[in-house]
Amino acid sequence: MLNLQRRRRGFSLIELLIVVAIIMIIIGIAAPKYKQALTLSQQTAALATIRTLHVAQTQYYSQYGKYAASLMELGPPTSGAAGPGAADLIDGTLASGSKSGHKFTMTGNAAGYVITVVPEAINVGSRTFYSDQSFVVRQNIGQEPATINSPELK
Repeated sequence: MLNLQRRRRGFSLIELLIVVAIIMIIIGIAAPKYKQALTLSQQTAALATIRTLHVAQTQYYSQYGKYAASLMELGPPTSGAAGPGAADLIDGTLASGSKSGHKFTMTGNAAGYVITVVPEAINVGSRTFYSDQSFVVRQNIGQEPATINSPELK
């Protein structure tokens, strides 16, 4: 009887292996869904950032009579007051060109501006974005950057 009680105190190796196998199966099912959700949330954040850049460009144009030529012109000044070289309309992270797992580039002139957004890591379902002063956002699914000829995001 003493021998029987001693064996019942803990789990056997087989029981532990079964629990570990079940946990691995659950992780195997959940990991792809997590990656998908992470990619979707980063894309949603990138679209919100494009809207932020449109608002910043509109403010910049109303203050200085032209569109900003780069993200740095919309960003915070390194020292002193805000001005056309650094209008303090977006945060420093975005002004450096990287945010929410995406690389942002912007070029502008007196007539308009172009925003392109490319993910830093290409995953399944990754999209690239393009927008300009028309406020229309265009997308391309895959590695190729979106252009003015890409389909409109609906």
